[in-house]
Amino acid sequence: MSNSTITVPNIGDLSNVEVIEVSVKVGDQINQEDPLITLESDKAAMDIPSPKSGQVTGLLVQLGDKLSEGSEILTIETDSKDEAPNEKPSPPSSTEEKPESTYVTDLAPSPDINPTSSLPHAGPAVRKLARKLGVLLQQVSGSGPHRRILKEDVQAYVKAKLSQSSNNGLPPRPEIDFSQFGEVKREPLSKINQLTGQNTLHSWSNIPHVTQFDEANISDIEDFRQSIKQEYATKGIKLTILPFLVKAAVSALKELPCFNSSLDTSGENLILKSYFNIGIAVDTPRGLVVPVIRNADCKSITDIALEITELANKAQHKKLKITDLQGGCFTISSLGHLSGTAFTPIINEPEVAILGVSPAKMKPIYNGQVFQPQLMLPLSLSYDHRVIDGVLAAKFTQHLTAVLKDARKMLL
Repeated sequence: MSNSTITVPNIGDLSNVEVIEVSVKVGDQINQEDPLITLESDKAAMDIPSPKSGQVTGLLVQLGDKLSEGSEILTIETDSKDEAPNEKPSPPSSTEEKPESTYVTDLAPSPDINPTSSLPHAGPAVRKLARKLGVLLQQVSGSGPHRRILKEDVQAYVKAKLSQSSNNGLPPRPEIDFSQFGEVKREPLSKINQLTGQNTLHSWSNIPHVTQFDEANISDIEDFRQSIKQEYATKGIKLTILPFLVKAAVSALKELPCFNSSLDTSGENLILKSYFNIGIAVDTPRGLVVPVIRNADCKSITDIALEITELANKAQHKKLKITDLQGGCFTISSLGHLSGTAFTPIINEPEVAILGVSPAKMKPIYNGQVFQPQLMLPLSLSYDHRVIDGVLAAKFTQHLTAVLKDARKMLL
């Protein structure tokens, strides 16, 4: 048997990251890739997995500690047959990528922010206060040396926002003692739910949302899908309607490029994108995450189906990397396996539109002579009215429904 120390691996340029969860204790028998601790930066929470199997002999961290790359986490006793007695992990080079074994478990506040890019000049305590208050530090002016953001700056920013007469300056809700009406229990939201709540509130408050509703006749696609579904299931590919929706969305984005764009921070310029990365909303026990299918225009239906399955599995097991959540152009949120007729999805900033999909239903559709049963798929397209008007939105859903009605058009 040999004893070795496990340290924090390369986590990019992040440092002094807070320990928010310790998943093991002394005496635990752990396997390689088992999560040891969870770190939380101002962008995401990430699990640090064990690089080896063995028994925990000592814990060197506790909740609230601030760790960086190389910080010691714990000591572990391993079988000497599996590892040389003095073996130590080789230090990463300065150009080494963040290791694949560090997993992001929460949705980052802004999926397009690079974790290694320059951040607002502020200390950990200030960042923690800003997260608690839902403040984006990029919008706060620092009064400290070299424009360093102080706690007073964050508090002044919040006070100024609350004093504004605009919709963003709503007064705080009064505290209510609900226990006066009966028994209650306080249950904290997961980190991912808190971050999702902050993102959606910011989006809803700052983007003028309009939603266009439509229906697509997917009878032919569904017949085709059912005819090949079993064949692909034997290959481990779950062929749902979602991959077809991704390809149809790419076709519509090519037809109407303003949907494949973002507003710059001034709100005066449109950034048009030449790539087609589609986000897929995935429900997990911890909340909603939106992994991204990159270059969907270059992938087949089956390629996309396989990637959706892989990303969904990674999301369920907290193995999404931060890069899996970045770079989206357009998001699809499907409730097709649940119920409902329509809904108003909230735009995933900095995108300008999102497609909501409700369960398909058989309806009698008149073909000019008789009514025929057709499978109709409800679509809800929310869009940023600063960029897109009602005419363009109607053209988008019109193109989308035409492609979904005739799957051959996806080949064009």
